[in-house]
Amino acid sequence: MNILLWHVHGSWTTSFVRGKHRYLIPVNAERDAWGRGRARTFDWPPSAEEVDVAALTDDDVDVVVLQRPEERDRVAHLSAPRIYVEHNTPKGDVPNSRHPMADRDDLVIAHVTHFNELFWDTGGTRTTVIEHGIVEPAARWTGELDRLAVVTNEPVRRGRVTGTDLFGRFAAVAPLDVFGMGVAALDAEPGITAYDDPPQAEMHAAVARRRAYLHLCRWTSLGLSLIEAMQMGMPVIALATTEAIAAVPTDAGVLSTRVDTLTDAARWLIEEPDHARRLGDRARQVALARFGLDRFLADWDRLLEEETCASR
Repeated sequence: MNILLWHVHGSWTTSFVRGKHRYLIPVNAERDAWGRGRARTFDWPPSAEEVDVAALTDDDVDVVVLQRPEERDRVAHLSAPRIYVEHNTPKGDVPNSRHPMADRDDLVIAHVTHFNELFWDTGGTRTTVIEHGIVEPAARWTGELDRLAVVTNEPVRRGRVTGTDLFGRFAAVAPLDVFGMGVAALDAEPGITAYDDPPQAEMHAAVARRRAYLHLCRWTSLGLSLIEAMQMGMPVIALATTEAIAAVPTDAGVLSTRVDTLTDAARWLIEEPDHARRLGDRARQVALARFGLDRFLADWDRLLEEETCASR
């Protein structure tokens, strides 16, 4: 199939474009949010091709994958079936948040977690859930450094959403290394070292040397970096919120809504690397089974076939 989708969520798209199809990625001269084109810090196959979306015709596109409400207007000239991927937890009046694609009969909403499907009010619009699947990282956990790792984007701007206000409490237990986009300003905080926007492979190799992975997001679907850390064999310390409670079993990490419990767990894993290894081994086993790339792509192939067949 020829699938049109914008480069919105780099990590998710890296998995999506590993399928057997041709992926049409809009690009413009500015390479802004409406035309980023191919990723520059992720490994994408040649089947992900840059296109001018305005020049596409119905003969070029079999299905459109939408990820933002505004994208509808940019594909109004195309008649291909639409699938709307909802990456995010609802904002505003939760649990009464109305989805922007609610009560539509011209598309299906594919949520990335069951939590999202439960909390978004989508009215009469058809919905499904296709859980994340990732390209297995090449790096493997060693835990040789008595340090903690966080991977997050824009933690200064997003603040309490990403649990940035909690970083200092963990940095008081062990040095905290924060990787991702928009993290540079955290370098000024005691006990925190920031690694701003490193290439993915380099980041994985560095994170895997830290003793444990912190997932401190209060309100997020399910960070792909958490799944990557688990597949690398890292023990997890996480807030027991949104989908994390279902993704991380109790024998793969420590989850709680009490921050003191989590800082105690961080101290324990720093002092007991053998226990960290045991939890990490289980985390890897679970993540490979549940969030493997083959399952993800098979689920998407089924949905793509259903939607294109229905449109015919």
